Amino acid sequence: MFDNMYVKLIIMACSIYAIRLMPFLFLKKPIKNRWFKSFLYYVPFVTLAVMTFPDMVNACVNPIAGFIVLGVGLVSAWVIGDLFTVAVGCCIAAFITGFIW
Repeated sequence: MFDNMYVKLIIMACSIYAIRLMPFLFLKKPIKNRWFKSFLYYVPFVTLAVMTFPDMVNACVNPIAGFIVLGVGLVSAWVIGDLFTVAVGCCIAAFITGFIW
């Protein structure tokens, strides 16, 4: 339908800008609903988890090794809570399980 790359870029830019502009247009007052505020609080964490967990499982050739890496990541995140430490621990676990399987 549209063969021009610039037309596609303009359409994508307008749609992304419209999505980001909507909260500014429709939410003039502060949000007072406790449920909605707690929902918005957890959105960044869920987004990070959705992007990270499938890659942790698929990082190794064997899915069992990937679930071991996921377990190491979950336990280290629960105990330590530092993102850098969790990432390093998952990389080391993927390296070690790569030798085993």
